Amino acid sequence: MDKKNFAFDKTNFILLAIGMVVIILGFILMSGPGSTETTFEPDIFSVRRIKVAPLVCFVGFIFMIYGILRKPKDNERTTKEEEKL
Repeated sequence: MDKKNFAFDKTNFILLAIGMVVIILGFILMSGPGSTETTFEPDIFSVRRIKVAPLVCFVGFIFMIYGILRKPKDNERTTKEEEKL
C-alpha cells in the first residue's frame, strides 16, 4: 500500500499514544481509598483527586483530539498537487 493513502502518519500515532498515556495517568491519580459505612476517608476531597487528576485527563483528551484532527504533511502536498491538475 502507498503511504499517501493513510489518514494518519507517524506523528499522529505518537500524539494519540501520548494522549492515552496522559489519560491513564489522570485516572491513576484519581484512584485511592474510599469511605465505608463505618469510616470516613478525608482523602476523597484531596486536591490531587478533585482538581489535578481531572485536569490531567482533560489535557490527555486534548492531545487525542489534536492527534486525530492533525493533517499529515504528505496529504497536504498531494492535495495541492491534485488541485493543480
